Order: sequence, then structure tokens, then C-alpha cells
Amino acid sequence: MGVTYSLGLPHGKGPHAVGCTDVMVGQSPKGLFFRLFYPCISQEGAEQPSWIPRYEYYCGLADYMNMNRKWCAPLLSMTFGSCRIPVSWDAPMKSSNNKYPLIIFSHGLGAFRTVYSSICAEMASRGFLVMALEHRDYSASATYFCKMDSEALDFPEAPVQEEWLSYRGVPKDQKEFYFRNPQLHQRANECIRGLKLIRNISGGKAAVNLLHTDFDLSSLKDNVDLSRAAIMGHSFGGATAILTLVKEAQFRCAVALDAWMFPLENSLYPKVTKPVLFINTETFQTVDSVAKMKKICSMNNETKIITILGTVHQSQTDFTFLAGNLLNRVFQTRGTINPYEGLDITNQAALAFLQKHLQLKEDFDQWDGLLEGVGNAVIPDGPLQKSSM
Repeated sequence: MGVTYSLGLPHGKGPHAVGCTDVMVGQSPKGLFFRLFYPCISQEGAEQPSWIPRYEYYCGLADYMNMNRKWCAPLLSMTFGSCRIPVSWDAPMKSSNNKYPLIIFSHGLGAFRTVYSSICAEMASRGFLVMALEHRDYSASATYFCKMDSEALDFPEAPVQEEWLSYRGVPKDQKEFYFRNPQLHQRANECIRGLKLIRNISGGKAAVNLLHTDFDLSSLKDNVDLSRAAIMGHSFGGATAILTLVKEAQFRCAVALDAWMFPLENSLYPKVTKPVLFINTETFQTVDSVAKMKKICSMNNETKIITILGTVHQSQTDFTFLAGNLLNRVFQTRGTINPYEGLDITNQAALAFLQKHLQLKEDFDQWDGLLEGVGNAVIPDGPLQKSSM
């Protein structure tokens, strides 16, 4: 635990250079806000985006952690403010004759669209289009939407009015399940709207990005393989991925990273008939949670559960790479495994699973053993020691 790591987000290991941009469509909370990661035309010396793009997110993280904004937000800002994502901002998308399969990624409770940039960038470097949503169900530490005069949409310098949505905890007079379950359904519906948006753009329908970035959304046309769509998420996002898989037939499989199973209603489990890959950390899951995963396993023999030893819940987020030893001791952002090794296992297992169930012609099957829990620091089934959460 006392080992010092070089802080910084890892580069994608695949053959493609990675670009990213932010997209906001719709002038209400019912619109969509996401970060798009995609294979790009290599841009030497291109701008790299900030990991946390706005100060309001630091304030939101302080609220989520129930800490004093006055000192926590500036501390987080000083710690993470200089962090950059090793991708090219607004770089042109690289065209592909084979088209890119789609992953929609759902963040965890108290997170937001950039917190899983390492995983999203790796997937894009392997030839996926990745939509990292920022949910507007009040589970993000912070998010916003833009209002704009409809007559000014065609003018890049037109003024916008930002409306921020802050994280909301469970009200004292309400049981947590009845608060979180409606959020879960909103999140799944947002994932489905994300899929429909990509479908519309791919079909040639114009979409207006209120953020006025330099990325041309029309470049998605004829470059996305919508017959190969998967849903992925961490924690609350893992549960979101499972529910979305049931709600939308076009998603062929789901990858659930350390899924928080609690918000899912019991009546859902018999409906999860498509394959799910559960990639668990060693310290987060409870006996009840693993039992729920096994119910889903009983519906499809291609559904798998594996656990990565030496990992903690934050090992599947970018915090594991960016928090120094002091912050790690306070917030438990790393386990005993080297965080880069933990990320490799997570990504390789996900890629092997996606190749199998999206019927890709890649070399990701070299990691098929991980899906059976075979490999260094990985075991089949749930963690040996269950959390008491």
C-alpha cells in the first residue's frame, strides 16, 4: 500500500489513435450530455482535454463525499486540476470500411462522464465508438444543461444559460431502494436515448451540439455498426447496464464493473436473458449482491462472474491512477494490485467478452481464459471475502 506510483492516466494500447469530444443535445434535462471517445486520425501535438473540465465538479465531489466545500473542493482542484487525458481533443474521426461497434458507458454514483476515461480510451483504441454519458438523475456529483434562444443555434458565439443539477442524497423520510430505483430507470432510458441519437445521426439526421466543438457529428454517418452495440457501466452504472440490456433489444450484451445490485427490482432477474460479464473487485460485493448475480447467471450460461484480486471499488475508475498516497489512504482509491495491471485485466476480460458476443473479428479471444477466471490475480465467481456493506 505504501508503493509510490507515477501518477497519470494510461494511454490506450490498441492500434488506433484516440480522439474525444463533448456533446450536448437538447435544451432541457431530458436532452443528452456525453463525452465521445473514438478512433481518430492521428494529430501530433493536439490539445489534450482536462480530466475534470469544470470547477463545479470539484464542488459536487465534495458534496457527494459529504465534506466541506470550502476546503475540499480547492484541495481536489489543486490535486487533479493539471491532469490531462492522453487523447486528441476534437480530432477528426478515422473512417473505417468495417464500421465501429458501439459501447454506451454509464458512470457510478457521485461520478460523471470523465471519471472512466482510461477504460473508455482503451476501448476506443481497440476500434470502438464509446459514448460516456453524464446522467441527469441527480446521481452525478454535478452536471448541467444549456438553454439557448432557438434563433441563435446557428451562431457559435451565441450566449447560453447554464442550469446546474447537483447530486442528491436519499431523503431522510424515504427508503433508499424507492429513491434509487426510479433513478436507475431514468439512467437506463438515457442510455437508450443515446443509442437512438447515434442511430439517427448514422442515418443522416442532423444533430445540433450546443457546446459548439470542432468535431463534426455527421462524421459518424456510415462509421458506426449499430448491429454490434453493447452497454457497460461501473457500480450504479453496472446496474444501469443490466436494466438497459433488458429494456432495449438492440444491445447484445452488457459488461458490469463491480455492479451495485441493490437498486434492481427482483422481478427483473428472470428477464436478463442476454449475456452479462460481471467483473468484480475484491472488497465491494456482499453475499446478497453475488447471489443476485448468480440468479442472472442461471438465465444464460454465457453470463460470467469473475473477481480481480487485490482491487477495491475505485480500482475501476481513473482515481486509482491520479490519487497520491495521501489521498489513497483517505479515500481508498487503490488496492494491493498494481493499478495498471488491474486495468489491463478489466479491459482484456471486457474485450474478450465483447468479441465473443458482438462477433468481432479481432484478436481479443487471446484473453478468453479470463472469462473463466483463469489468469494472474483473477478468480472465477464472486470475491472470497464479502463486504459487510
